Amino acid sequence: MPPVPCDTRVLAVANQKGGVGKTTTTVNLATALAACGKRVLIVDMDPQGNASTGLGVSPDKRSQGVYQVLIQGLAMDEAESPTLVPGMAIVPSGVELSGAELELIDVDNREYRMRDAIDRVRGQYDFVLIDCPPALGLLTLNALVAADAVLVPLQAEFYALEGLSHLMRTIERVQRALNPKLSLQGVVLTMFDRRNNLCEMVAADVRGHLGEAVYQTVIPRNVRVSEAPSHGKPVLLYDMRCAGSQAYIRLAREILQRENDLAGEPALAS
Repeated sequence: MPPVPCDTRVLAVANQKGGVGKTTTTVNLATALAACGKRVLIVDMDPQGNASTGLGVSPDKRSQGVYQVLIQGLAMDEAESPTLVPGMAIVPSGVELSGAELELIDVDNREYRMRDAIDRVRGQYDFVLIDCPPALGLLTLNALVAADAVLVPLQAEFYALEGLSHLMRTIERVQRALNPKLSLQGVVLTMFDRRNNLCEMVAADVRGHLGEAVYQTVIPRNVRVSEAPSHGKPVLLYDMRCAGSQAYIRLAREILQRENDLAGEPALAS
């Protein structure tokens, strides 16, 4: 029996700064959403392919992926790879994607390639999470044009707000020129250490500037979260009980609760 069509929410997980937990958040939030019964697709737009590696997709199984979708027009459902997580698939990234920025320059409708591909699978998933590269080039632009909203992982460090301001200006430019529906889904504080006064100060500063756009859930620094990708698993499969896993479950619930509030649906059971 084919899956029942649903409203699909497309989120670009983006931050032009590297090392902020972007891929970790993509993989583990997607896993937590799937654990909540949602159908989830990850699109690995980062040429490094860390999301693919972190979900156990070996390089020899990436011959069909994001590059083929963007450059060759391959259908998304033909590029998907299954994962260990029930209800979750990934369109992987391979080494070819590193050259896609240059190849896209001469392609017609180059900014809309990913949007057109995702539009053809809308209704098959509840959430599509796009893991963006840590740069604001054509790959990230494709993700922002395809997305309904942007989820920003933000490390609680000294220059956090400066980088966030730059990203917000980019989102506004994409809104005006290419994707009027694009909005800020929210900001999630990552690698958070409550023993560090700077983390608390930055968190207060970010909440002061963005208010409710910043999720209440923060993702702590956690050794098990760091270990999980080397085993080809999300941390929720690697160690369900660790602090990082529990934080991503809370984040998924918070995101779903906000979605339900916007839709006027009943609250989630705790």
